[in-house]
Amino acid sequence: MLRYILKRFAIMAVTLWIIVTLTFILMVTIPGSPLNEERSTTQAVQENLREHYNLDEPLSIQYLLYLKSVVTLDFGPSIKQPDASVNELLSRGFPVSFELGMITILVAVISGIILGIMAALRHNGFIDYFAMSVAVLGISIPNFVLATLLIQKFAVDWDILPAATWSSPVHMILPVVALATGPMAIIARLTRSTMLEVLTQDYIKMAKAKGLFPWKIVIKHALRNALMPVVTIMGTLLAGILTGSFVIEKIFAIPGMGKYFIESINQRDYPVIMGTTVFYSAFLIFSLFLVDLVYGILDPRIKLHKKGGK
Repeated sequence: MLRYILKRFAIMAVTLWIIVTLTFILMVTIPGSPLNEERSTTQAVQENLREHYNLDEPLSIQYLLYLKSVVTLDFGPSIKQPDASVNELLSRGFPVSFELGMITILVAVISGIILGIMAALRHNGFIDYFAMSVAVLGISIPNFVLATLLIQKFAVDWDILPAATWSSPVHMILPVVALATGPMAIIARLTRSTMLEVLTQDYIKMAKAKGLFPWKIVIKHALRNALMPVVTIMGTLLAGILTGSFVIEKIFAIPGMGKYFIESINQRDYPVIMGTTVFYSAFLIFSLFLVDLVYGILDPRIKLHKKGGK
């Protein structure tokens, strides 16, 4: 296990280095400069700004400085918000984005599993057709389109729910629904298909023959095996939720990392772009690692062997 963990951490480090390198290449190859809006200042002031942010250094030196900032976890000051460092912006916005992401995952997983189980138990019935219709709609409608529709209906037309900010549980409803609907639909369809397969297994038939209660059979015997494919795709769903939340945060004016990331791209704020990209990449890579560990816990049959099967 220790060898496996060390190997995974080495792979994670290489993956993060590739992401950092690609992000740097994309930043320096895009035309323009983060100081373009400072053209009204004198040439001397612009030169001082370029020197302060190391933009006057050769690209190789800038790249090494970026690598140093990643290793030391100090991304320096923001170019467009010089009164705040990138680390301060991360500590300010990430808790909000993390809360949105975790609530979304919780809602998507619970509702998706319940919907999938109900559809499997009522196969080819009304509940099955209804659940799968909801799942198809959830997969088909992009979250930003759904967010716009939710705002129009619930906030503008009916004036039931607020459409912006993140100050109370009521403000969380619309963005969480917009972000959780797609993953919920995927989980529901996957749970339904795997549950239908599991319910035909011999050990399920044996449990029924013993006279166990149907819900006990589903929860204790069938659900654990049916959830294995769901756990497998959790890493991908997590990445989709966290990256998709940038757009949702912008639509609902949520003060999370999406706000700073989108603004930094528009303003060519190199330190914020790099800091946000590295932070989220590291978070997602580590999340995928945790998903693999959970997968092994849920299925004891998955073991790590040395070469030669010893």
